[in-house]
Amino acid sequence: MSERLTLPVLPLRELVLFPGVTTPIGAGRPGTVRAIEAALATTDKFILTLCQRDNTEQVTSEGLYTIGTIARIAQVQRGLSGMQVLLHGEKRAIAMHMTERDGFLEAIAREAEEMAPLNSEDAAFVGLYREVRQRAAELGHKSGLPEEVVQQVLSSTSEPGRFADLVAGYIDVSAVQRQALLETLSVEERLRRVLVHVQRQISVLDAQEDIKSQVQEELGERQREMFLREQLKQIRKELGEEDEADELDELKTKLAELNLPPEARKEVDRELGRLERIGRESMETQVIRTYLETIAELPWTNRSEEHLDLKAASTILEEDHYALGDVKDRVLEFLAVRQLKQAEDKAARTEREAREEKVEAAKDTELTMTGEFEPAKLAQPKKVAGNKDDKAKGPILLFIGPPGVGKTSVAKSIARSMGRKYVRISLGGARDEADIRGHRRTYVGAMPGRIIQGLKQVGTKNPVFLLDEIDKLGVSFQGDPASALLEVLDPAQNDTFVDHYLGVPFDLSEVLFICTANFVQNIPGPLLDRMESVEFSGYTEGEKRIIAQKYLIPRQLEENGLRDRQVTLTDDALSDVISEYTRESGVRQLEREIGKLARKVARKIAAGEVSGPVTVTKESVDEMLGRAKVHPEKAAREDQVGIATGMYYSPTGGDIMFVEASTMRGKGELVLTGQLGDVMKESARAAWTYARSHAAGLRIADEMFDRDVHIHVPAGAIPKDGPSAGITMATALVSALSGRPARHDIAMTGEITLRGRVLPIGGLKEKILGGVRAGITTFIIPKDNEADLVDLPKEVRQRVAIHPVSELGEVLALTLRGASFKEGRLLFGDDNPRDVAPLSISYPH
Repeated sequence: MSERLTLPVLPLRELVLFPGVTTPIGAGRPGTVRAIEAALATTDKFILTLCQRDNTEQVTSEGLYTIGTIARIAQVQRGLSGMQVLLHGEKRAIAMHMTERDGFLEAIAREAEEMAPLNSEDAAFVGLYREVRQRAAELGHKSGLPEEVVQQVLSSTSEPGRFADLVAGYIDVSAVQRQALLETLSVEERLRRVLVHVQRQISVLDAQEDIKSQVQEELGERQREMFLREQLKQIRKELGEEDEADELDELKTKLAELNLPPEARKEVDRELGRLERIGRESMETQVIRTYLETIAELPWTNRSEEHLDLKAASTILEEDHYALGDVKDRVLEFLAVRQLKQAEDKAARTEREAREEKVEAAKDTELTMTGEFEPAKLAQPKKVAGNKDDKAKGPILLFIGPPGVGKTSVAKSIARSMGRKYVRISLGGARDEADIRGHRRTYVGAMPGRIIQGLKQVGTKNPVFLLDEIDKLGVSFQGDPASALLEVLDPAQNDTFVDHYLGVPFDLSEVLFICTANFVQNIPGPLLDRMESVEFSGYTEGEKRIIAQKYLIPRQLEENGLRDRQVTLTDDALSDVISEYTRESGVRQLEREIGKLARKVARKIAAGEVSGPVTVTKESVDEMLGRAKVHPEKAAREDQVGIATGMYYSPTGGDIMFVEASTMRGKGELVLTGQLGDVMKESARAAWTYARSHAAGLRIADEMFDRDVHIHVPAGAIPKDGPSAGITMATALVSALSGRPARHDIAMTGEITLRGRVLPIGGLKEKILGGVRAGITTFIIPKDNEADLVDLPKEVRQRVAIHPVSELGEVLALTLRGASFKEGRLLFGDDNPRDVAPLSISYPH
């Protein structure tokens, strides 16, 4: 056992001294200074260094580890605040007993003997020792030590235990881990632990180096960008352009002048703060700046002053559009309501201001007389409807009709008559919700939705906003724009519309939204419920002629350089163009054909082929436009068995069609051709059942039902469907089975039931107009559609004969030659009603 030594104790805070390691320490505590002085008084100048368990000012024997290092004091430098001591570790020691003496701790210690390896020549131990030396050298190089220093330290000792202590003294580990290494007496185990710490330190340095390289690379790019920006700044300065700082100040001023809602003001202030903090070199700068510029350009409070004059509005509508009487009436009613609400709001505002002035005056008087004011003594103001924000919220209009009838131009006229600005967006093919609500700013290239972009473009918050082709919205995995429109087109919700790009509410309640559509069935139900429909029907040939003379011909002459030349189009020529070269409800194709005529005339004038006034006749139309492009159905020339004339309606307008029925030998089957839809096939089967069940009353022989019946609707390449051809199919079928010819000068429409009732249908106006164009003047319609005749133009009502019917017997009496309908029986010639089976079947009304 080694000898025991009595040594002064030097307590160390967060420091462990290893044998063979020299380190400087600072001593300032009185007990520490006295212990150093006691050690200096001895010959060997030995002192026992022990690490404190906790970093405390007060030192006790319990707060010190028991294993430490006997050190020699190599050098001392005294100062005003203590002393600097250079210690050199000699050997490990164990404090057996500690006592306090003359204000410092003194310990009885003995040397701690190391546990040498069992075989120092063992390959595993030698390999471990070499690995520690190599890793220690690598750590020194990575730490930035010069090569000669590393080699000097490594060559200073060759004993494994001392080498482990030397490396442990320089690695960056905690005091607890250092103390654990000091207390490890086994040399081999100490080498292993030191190797683990060295390898971990190398990994940390490698990671730091990678991070440093990335940072240096990024800083290099940023420094290059900053350098280029400074150069650009100097170039702009030489060119006399404004400085970026001035532009930012200008943006701040513009944003400060805006009267923003609290939510928007909070967001703008937050983004401005971010813009000032991150600097110009950041990638976020342009994103934030674009957002703030968008906010600054939106019309938060800018409004167009309305001029609601019904007489002026009526004049504008008459100037811009011919016909469309119902549409004009609805628009004028809409404007009249807004005018009255505006007047009511103005009166309420005036009354409120007068009441406030009265309150102020009463307040001043009472304060002067009594020094007190009691608001409760004043009469409470009446609640006036419509006072809230003085906003006139009106319905959302939906213009429904075929193409080219003036839906978009009527919206422009509404804006002009109200004195508001006009903005239009087309929703045809839009299939992304972001088209309406915008993109969130987290996406690259984000932008506001088309609603906000339209308001930004027009610069006012109360424009007339046309949403064109709303029935042609699409749906995709990116969302349903029709669902996003539910909030936009709801007057109760759109005052807090939140665009994803803005992220703050924007008031759309003062915008007058007008939507257009061709097919109402393509609009989702909840969206359609938010709009008030205004139907646009097709023009008659007479209306098209007047529209062409008043609007289309002058416009095409001007566009083709013929305004100042005497070019006229005769009425016959114009009628020929309308009937032979166009087939539509509107006038777009008509304008294109007139433009084609104008270009032909312009070419002849430019070539010198004609001089002086030019008159375009019907013969000239055939020569310039070529053969007729449209071959509409015309009324049949004579009565025929099994052929009846019906009417149909499509988005391009109304027209007539023929239903043909023929019998042949067979098994009593019904054959249907002509690309008929399911509803049309069901109408044919209902007519077949009616004919079989009333064969006696219809004078149809029983053997006729053993023959096959073929019903065909010509134009087989065109799909057809709908219930309105029911009475037409029944007429053709009964005519074929009874052998009696059907009249060729009557067109009919109506749905039938198995009992023979005639049910109402839609599109009556367009169907009758199509029949008139085909040369028919006598029509059969359902009794329940009689009220729809008021939609017909007056000149058409004067030219046609209308027969409202309620059951199929009345139809057959009108369409079959020589037939009459009396007492519920279909009679031919001199038939006695008592000898004929009745067709009518009683049914509840």
